[in-house]
Amino acid sequence: MSEYSIDQDIEVIAGGEFEREPVPTSKLKSWKSFIGMYAGEHAAGTEFMIGPLFLTAGVSAFDLIMGLLIGNLLAVLSWRFLTAEVAVKNRLTLYFQLEKISGKSLVTGYNLANGILFCFLAGSMITVSATAVGIPFDMPMPKLTDTMPNGATWVIIVIVIGAVISLIASKGYNTVSKAANWMSPFIVLAFLAAGIVALSQLGVSNFSDFWAIWGEGAEPFPRQIKYTIWHVVIWSWFANAAMHIGMSDLSVLRFAKTTKAGWTTAAGMYVGHYMAWIAAALLYAVYLKSPEALAFLSNGEAPPVAPGPLANNAIGIFGIIAVVLAGWTTANPTIYRAGLAFQAIMPKLSTFWVTIIAGTVATIAGLFPAFAMKLLGFVALYGFILSPFGAVIVFEHFFGKKFGITKNYAAVAGIKFNKAVFYAWLISFGLFYFISIQFDVFLSFVTLPAWLLCGVLFLVFSKYTQKSKI
Repeated sequence: MSEYSIDQDIEVIAGGEFEREPVPTSKLKSWKSFIGMYAGEHAAGTEFMIGPLFLTAGVSAFDLIMGLLIGNLLAVLSWRFLTAEVAVKNRLTLYFQLEKISGKSLVTGYNLANGILFCFLAGSMITVSATAVGIPFDMPMPKLTDTMPNGATWVIIVIVIGAVISLIASKGYNTVSKAANWMSPFIVLAFLAAGIVALSQLGVSNFSDFWAIWGEGAEPFPRQIKYTIWHVVIWSWFANAAMHIGMSDLSVLRFAKTTKAGWTTAAGMYVGHYMAWIAAALLYAVYLKSPEALAFLSNGEAPPVAPGPLANNAIGIFGIIAVVLAGWTTANPTIYRAGLAFQAIMPKLSTFWVTIIAGTVATIAGLFPAFAMKLLGFVALYGFILSPFGAVIVFEHFFGKKFGITKNYAAVAGIKFNKAVFYAWLISFGLFYFISIQFDVFLSFVTLPAWLLCGVLFLVFSKYTQKSKI
């Protein structure tokens, strides 16, 4: 879920080359170039939060293990048969592809939303790193239900971490990428080691013992909702909705020689979103047996989910370092990409200053633990907002010709704002967000219907508006 690449070629993830033209054949890469990238990209700071949060939802062993197995497979299939297909055919970045269909003005709004959401995600990862940095200072850890800063120490640590991350990100993506290349194997190893140690601490000696950790599940913690297998399947499928069905990874997979590169996303899903999530959940399972956690539960409160102390309890200083680095390697490139999104809106500002602006917003967000403690809900909202724009690209690619609409209509007609795209997104987003709020429907459950409706409405509206234009 983090945004960094361990591929040395920075254009793969940052879109540093061929931003407004197809990638030339001489620059294409084999599927081997993407395996390490995706494995490292999806084993990072977010994983330290997501694994434990599943336990707070009272998920059962079967629902967690099988739900993640199925949901991650569906995500891989989405990358392979949607994102990779479009990417290899057109070889354009998401932003340029969307601009050709939607118009420059509409893409500006998309960039603003994308940049702000990136900042909030980066802020949650600054929160993650702060839980590790605060250990030597005996800092009170934020509770699962906390929304506001819990003290001066917390504020100071978050500001310092945010400032350091922002300054490094402002040096450019090459610095960010090189740092991530070195840190990624260390972080993956830390997840694996922490999971193994946690199994030992839980007294697990066979698969039955492992299964019994979650058993039949439990009631969710206070203010959390109960997760069934469907929650796990759908949430894990759409945890990266903006990247696959939302087409953000067009910018990555446009460098692939063939669509088979889409299968390499399995390295990220089953190293990061399977192994790492379960390992992080095991760390929290150990903590839940501690006197401190039991005291919280006896008082009707949810025990805190603080990755720093959890990892420290399992593998000591190695764990603290891993949490700091995991949060850092997620927040750093995420701030950088938020800066790029803002720079598309304010092209006269230098990369340095737009990155500093993004870092400032992310740091302010990091002061409020709610973004990290509600990460499951935030990630669902992120995908729900952005993924329908990907439906516009997908439906035009696969069904546009059969439906008789002009491809890349904004570019062909010379318009800056394609109303067909905007109204398709607005209606699908508004309708299903209303359903989610009004009827208390889990947001990830309506992500696919909203995506499908947006695609269909785009075709219908395009058929009408294009015909009237001609």
